[in-house]
Amino acid sequence: MPRFVGIETAARETWAFHPALVLGLMQTEAYARALHELVKSIEETTSEFIDRNVRVRLMRKEALPRDEHPLRLRAVLYEPALRYVVGDPDLMREQYEEIARLASLPNVSVQVLPQSLRGYLSVHDFTVLHLDDGMPTSVQVDNAWGAASVSDKPREVGRFTRKFNALTASALPPEDTPEFLQQLTREITK
Repeated sequence: MPRFVGIETAARETWAFHPALVLGLMQTEAYARALHELVKSIEETTSEFIDRNVRVRLMRKEALPRDEHPLRLRAVLYEPALRYVVGDPDLMREQYEEIARLASLPNVSVQVLPQSLRGYLSVHDFTVLHLDDGMPTSVQVDNAWGAASVSDKPREVGRFTRKFNALTASALPPEDTPEFLQQLTREITK
C-alpha cells in the first residue's frame, strides 16, 4: 500500500473500479472505519492500525476537492457494492450523499454499473493511474493477501485500460448517478 499511495500522489487522473465496495477515494470516514471494524478480528488488526488507515484514506481523498490541480477521477461503482450495507442505514445514507457531492465536482465523473448489466463486468478491483511529469501510466490491482500489485508494463496498462473502457460503456451515464443514489437512499430508509 505505501508504494501505491506514493504513486497515487503523482497521479493527475485516476480511473477506478471496485466490484464489492465503495472506492476508497469516495468513502466517508464512518464507512471506512466500519469496513475496517468488520474485518478487525479476521485480519487481527489493532485500533491504531484502523485509525492510521482511515487517516491515510481521508488524506488521499483531499486531492479531489483541492483548488489547485485537483485529481481527476473517473469512477465506476457497481450496484451491488452500493447496496452492500456497511454499518447502518444512516451511515449508508451519508455515504450516498458523499458520492453525490464528489460526483458534482467538475473533475469527478461517477458512473453506476447496474446489476442488470448486459455488458462487461470485471470481477477484480483495479485502478489506472495517469501520472504527471512524463512518468508511465500505471495500474494497481489488489490481491487476495491484502497487498497491492502495481505495474507500468504497457501490456498490463493496455489490458486494464480496455477493461475500464468496457465498464464505462456498460455503465449508466454520469448524469444518471444522482438519481440512482437518491433511489438507493429512498430504498434504504424504508
